[in-house]
Amino acid sequence: MRGKLELTNVWKSFGDHQVCRGVDLSVGAGQMVCLIGASGSGKSTLLRCMNLLEPIDEGAIHLDGQDISEPGLDPQPIRTRIGIVFQSYNLFPHMTAAQNVMLAPRRVLGKTPAEMAGPVEALFARFGLADRMDHYPDQLSGGQQQRVAIIRALAMSPEIMLFDEITSALDPELVGEVLDVLRQLRHEGMTMVLATHEMSFARELADTVCFLDGGRIIEQGPPEAIFAAPREARTRAFLERVL
Repeated sequence: MRGKLELTNVWKSFGDHQVCRGVDLSVGAGQMVCLIGASGSGKSTLLRCMNLLEPIDEGAIHLDGQDISEPGLDPQPIRTRIGIVFQSYNLFPHMTAAQNVMLAPRRVLGKTPAEMAGPVEALFARFGLADRMDHYPDQLSGGQQQRVAIIRALAMSPEIMLFDEITSALDPELVGEVLDVLRQLRHEGMTMVLATHEMSFARELADTVCFLDGGRIIEQGPPEAIFAAPREARTRAFLERVL
């Protein structure tokens, strides 16, 4: 099964500000890993490094044994294998939901509209949006727009999906419908890494929970260990604030 991601001693700085500081992380194929921690702890930057939106300064990132952080490597083939969804939907307002989803497969993979029609319809149906394909973004709720953003990433047939706080911009009543999409992907065996503030969701479904602080993974383990019996004082202090 493809989709194993390994980070070894990953460092990333912006100017003098060190954002990721020696991160080691292993994500097995079919696993869900949840990154938790306060804003500014390095979660988002770490995700962006994983699919090469940000080059790392030191260390290595391996995808199924291949060093994808090697300088000079064309990032585009890697980004088709590692999809990412952000908290802002970034849908083009002048395109329908279906047109937004088809854009990248057409431009990057060279797919024709006829080739994409069936798979895209199936994705919209799978996530409860079959009747919203021809709607424009401003005709959709926030939760629906975020589901379209997820469908757009899945239309590239990635092996790994990264999610960066995708529920944080939603009204509370819309969070559940987006988390249900993640539950479905989890049960289907998609490899996923999530930066999230949804602690109950992480506790329910994650294989591994990683607590980040100051650009480092301070503690990681199965959710029952992290949430019920954290070893590190900083982990305990964070969880006392958010639970």
